[in-house]
Amino acid sequence: MATLFKDVFITDGSRARDKARRVHMLVSKGRIAEILDADKNPPSADKVIAGHGKLAVIPGFVNAHTHAAMTLLRGLGEEAPLMEWLQNKIWPVEEKLTPEYIYWGTLSAMLEMLATGTTCFADMYFEMDRVAEAVLGAGMRAALCRGITAGAPGMIEASLQNSIELAEKFHGREGLITVQLGPHAPYTVPMDYMKIICEAAKSHNLGIHFHFLETKGELDGLGLPPEKYLEEAGLFSVPYANLAHAVWLDPSINLPENINLIHNPTSNLKLGSGVMPLGAWLEKGTNNIALGTDGASSNNRLDMWAEMRMAALLDKGVKQDPLCVSAAEALKMATYEGAKIFGFAQKGMLEEGWVADLVLVNLDKPHYIGVNEENLTQYLVYAGSSADIEGTMVNGKWLYRNGNYPTLDYDEIVNKAKAAREEITK
Repeated sequence: MATLFKDVFITDGSRARDKARRVHMLVSKGRIAEILDADKNPPSADKVIAGHGKLAVIPGFVNAHTHAAMTLLRGLGEEAPLMEWLQNKIWPVEEKLTPEYIYWGTLSAMLEMLATGTTCFADMYFEMDRVAEAVLGAGMRAALCRGITAGAPGMIEASLQNSIELAEKFHGREGLITVQLGPHAPYTVPMDYMKIICEAAKSHNLGIHFHFLETKGELDGLGLPPEKYLEEAGLFSVPYANLAHAVWLDPSINLPENINLIHNPTSNLKLGSGVMPLGAWLEKGTNNIALGTDGASSNNRLDMWAEMRMAALLDKGVKQDPLCVSAAEALKMATYEGAKIFGFAQKGMLEEGWVADLVLVNLDKPHYIGVNEENLTQYLVYAGSSADIEGTMVNGKWLYRNGNYPTLDYDEIVNKAKAAREEITK
């Protein structure tokens, strides 16, 4: 079924365009089939969404780093530094999680993410087969990795084998899923095992998703200069390595192009971890940078629009430079860059032939008075919010529309997630 977005504004993070357009946009067979200026005759379609210049379409957000089922742990261990929070509050409760709990916790996260415009999320957690089932059932998009940590003898080996099997079963499945190997962090995976995991990534042509230098303490305890650690571990030679947080990674370091950074500004602020020097990395321009929320127990939201706004503002204040992160750069990091670094091609830009992972935004609100083609991107990033979203589309199909979820049972998910939360917090 073809859907026509008639007389709507469109914008994305492309550097090739310095302003929005008012257009007719046709979506057919899961892709953007045609984009015409609004003064042209619109093409025919099965379904027409009439914008009258009061709606905008933007690319779907990509949450490039989260732990989706941690929705079940939201509110535990509030206002504590990272290691105290993990060791005293999070890890003990995680021991009570079951595959079933993780399944419903993930679906609960997906309700939140779809309502706030996220079409794709990168998830590092446990029981990823169940997470993949949730993703495929909903029709959402995801980059999945099983978190690998040291523990009992044989634990890392078993987790690595589980990860490889996950990739064999789900990587590329229905175009909705990519799979990475997920060593948790330098402080939970010894260097010898990091080397083994990176060798496995190379031999299976998989990327790495890895927490790196989230805190000053992690930097102090690394034992090597960061670039030497990454090189010795083998991360310079894997297909790609996505470093979550990188708060204490110095932009003066030269990293190869296969190293990508994932900025999680709200979580880093809430945990008191510090502020990633985003503006300096953008100015350097050598490595891709995406945005993530981190888990719902450390953010505590899964709202990528809020993350985008935070990313656009935070470094301006730190550097006392209102130009260091533009609205267009923030939008690009929240959409295209996340899709790119996790292996999803032709997603995150509004171009003919690209995949129709889209968000419909209501501009008929007081805070959009004065919006036009010249300033739409800035209005969205600085004045707008996820409360303005009317619909979220993946592969040309609505997964969220005006409070409804066509592919998900809202009441069942919320009830099952509530029950799981009660069990793990007893």
